[in-house]
Amino acid sequence: MNAYFRRQLADYVEYHRDPWNCAMHVFGIVFLFLAAVLPLSSWPVGAFGIQTSAATIAVLPVLIYWFLLDAALGAAILGVGVLLLSVAAMIVNHSTAAAMWSITAVLIVIGIVSQVVGHQVFERRQPALRDNPSHLLLGPMFVMAKLFIALGFRHDLAVILQQVPQAAPHGASLYAEKHQGEVHPHS
Repeated sequence: MNAYFRRQLADYVEYHRDPWNCAMHVFGIVFLFLAAVLPLSSWPVGAFGIQTSAATIAVLPVLIYWFLLDAALGAAILGVGVLLLSVAAMIVNHSTAAAMWSITAVLIVIGIVSQVVGHQVFERRQPALRDNPSHLLLGPMFVMAKLFIALGFRHDLAVILQQVPQAAPHGASLYAEKHQGEVHPHS
C-alpha cells in the first residue's frame, strides 16, 4: 500500500464513519458501476483479434489504477468487475435496447439515492466528492478494504479505517483544510 493511497483513504474515512452509510455505499457503488458499464456493454469492440465490448475497454484504466494503489484490493475489485461486466453482458444479450436503458436509469437512481441517503440521513454530512473529486475512485477501494477487514485480513488497513479523525468543522474535510490556500502551479 503506497503512501498516497493511505492519505486518500484516511481522508475518505472521515466521511464514512456510520456503518449504515457504508452499507448504502456498497449498494450505491455496485449499482452505479453496473449502470456505467451496461450501455457500453452493447457496443462490441474488436482489438488485436479479441472481441470485447466498449465497457471492458473503458474500465481497464480504472482497474489498473486500483491495482497500482493496492495490489490485493485491486485484484479483488478486478474479480468483482469481471462479475459485473458479465452481468451487464447478460442483460444486454437478453433484453431489448429500451429495457437495457430502463434498467440503466433505475440503477442510476437507486445508486445515487443510496449515496445521498447514506450521507444525509446516516452520516449527516456532505459527500466526500464535494471537497475531493478523486474520492469517486476511492469508493470501491474503501468498500473492498472494509470487506477484507471484516474477513480478518489487512490489519494495516484496519488501523487507517478505525482512526479517530481530527476535529473538523461539520461538512468540511481534512483534505480541504490541509489544501486550503495552497498554490497549485497549474491552476
